[in-house]
Amino acid sequence: MTDHFAIAPLGALDLDRAAALHAESFTALGERAWTRQDIAELVASPGVGGLLLQIDGHDAGFALCRVAADEAELLTIAVRPARRRRGVARRLLAAVIDHVRDGGARTLFLEVGVDNLPARNLYDAQGFCAVGARRAYYQRGQGPAADGIVMRLTLI
Repeated sequence: MTDHFAIAPLGALDLDRAAALHAESFTALGERAWTRQDIAELVASPGVGGLLLQIDGHDAGFALCRVAADEAELLTIAVRPARRRRGVARRLLAAVIDHVRDGGARTLFLEVGVDNLPARNLYDAQGFCAVGARRAYYQRGQGPAADGIVMRLTLI
């Protein structure tokens, strides 16, 4: 039996679900989880959209992105730890790329922690290139902050 994947726009009624997914995904990394309010404020911002991915009717991950003119930014991808290494982030990223391209973006940017090797491998495999760095960008609980890598994907 194969898993059934479904991706839908993230709506106002999905904010609690998105916050729960973000908490489950990022607190394990020692990062601060985004609250429902954080996500609601982002979704209410111009050009911001979200996607929720379900597997067999159960929430597995979500992504938020922003399009401004011909540029876009991936704000977050959060995948439930139990669903990692199963193509969820890859499917979400592909859906984000389609979404921002349809919104007129010619370039997609993101930041990723230098210490987040699975995410960096995903972005490298999708053709993103490192274009900059942000020193001590990601707080890691009680440990030292991790640098962020700014990455870019040309969509045209």
